[in-house]
Amino acid sequence: MARFLRPLSRGTTYTRLLHLWVPMLVVSVWMFIDMSTPWVPAAVLLVVGLIPGVRLGEGVQARLLLTPSEPASESAISVAPSASWRDRLRTVLWLEVRMVLGPVAMGACVWLPLTSVDLVRAAVGHFSAENPFLPASQPPWAYALLAPLPLLALYGVVVGLGELITVAARSLLGPSASERLAALEERTEQLLERGRIARELHDSIGHALTVAVVQAGAAQAAGDPEFTDRALGAIEETGRAALLDLERVLGVLREAERPAGSRPALVEADRLLESARASGAKVDAELTGPLGELPGPVSREGYRILQESLTNVLRHAGSVPVRVRVAVADGSLVLDVRNPLIAPISGPIPRPGLGGGGLRGIRERAALLGGRASAGVDEEAGEWRVLVRLPVGEGGLGPGARRRVGLLDLR
Repeated sequence: MARFLRPLSRGTTYTRLLHLWVPMLVVSVWMFIDMSTPWVPAAVLLVVGLIPGVRLGEGVQARLLLTPSEPASESAISVAPSASWRDRLRTVLWLEVRMVLGPVAMGACVWLPLTSVDLVRAAVGHFSAENPFLPASQPPWAYALLAPLPLLALYGVVVGLGELITVAARSLLGPSASERLAALEERTEQLLERGRIARELHDSIGHALTVAVVQAGAAQAAGDPEFTDRALGAIEETGRAALLDLERVLGVLREAERPAGSRPALVEADRLLESARASGAKVDAELTGPLGELPGPVSREGYRILQESLTNVLRHAGSVPVRVRVAVADGSLVLDVRNPLIAPISGPIPRPGLGGGGLRGIRERAALLGGRASAGVDEEAGEWRVLVRLPVGEGGLGPGARRRVGLLDLR
């Protein structure tokens, strides 16, 4: 019984009933003008529904009254003007459905309660002369038993018509194919932006923490005040840079205005190399080619790829010799980072590929720019190698890559 009566306790039941009554306002006004032509409002709506803005107003009203508890992002009812003739025709059909269901709801709400009242009156001997269905010859007590039936019918009509009008709204006012595509593109952009922010945090904060841990451990092991001072200075410098990166990423999350070019680029690679050297790694770096002329997306993503590669060396190999080659030539940016293995590899030798979260980030950055990335053991040299090749210039980026770069806001 509680489940059966639950719709009576929901506000949505009554807002849907109000939505069903609204068309009767138009009909009532017209009936004061000319009672002989009640079909005129329905005919007028055939033309009104073709106006693009009408679909917007109907969508807002339907969301507010038919599905008030549904989040706007998950609603199946569109709140956009008609973008095509198909949308306009669906709007016309929707208006006509409202004009049909509205009088049914209004009539049920008026006549069914009156019928219950007449049944109660008949039960005590007061028969209504206007109701031919209540003959005085029947036993009065029988009408008392029938009195609840019109109210039950009213309950079914109100709840049933509310569900029916909601289903019709989702079908006739639902997003068109173009609106679904636009919503999907917007959702894709949001997911890509979140992924980019996650990679930014992983790379910048992960690098800073790795450098700090390595420096602190080295200073503790060395027991040399001079070395400890240098280590603390490196930790401070790396921490300040990480705080700047964190503030910039939080600004993105707050949708704050971001200055153009605020992300570090490959022309600032010396900062990464010095940070790695300060952590004890012996970095042999060779940077060739016009790094300052690289396109912004390639230069910024190249910086993050180099940062993640050096972070992995410090995290997994410690203070070991590292060879870094960054070259711009033949329409490509090539980043090659190598370091010796610190222990024999047990089991199958890893082939060049990409495994962990940081390495997956390198692969994703390279793929978004139309490039390639690999990481693994170089069997001949006995080294771990990260090799990334990115196309440079508009000619090097295909249409798909340029589109993905635009979605990531990497301009």
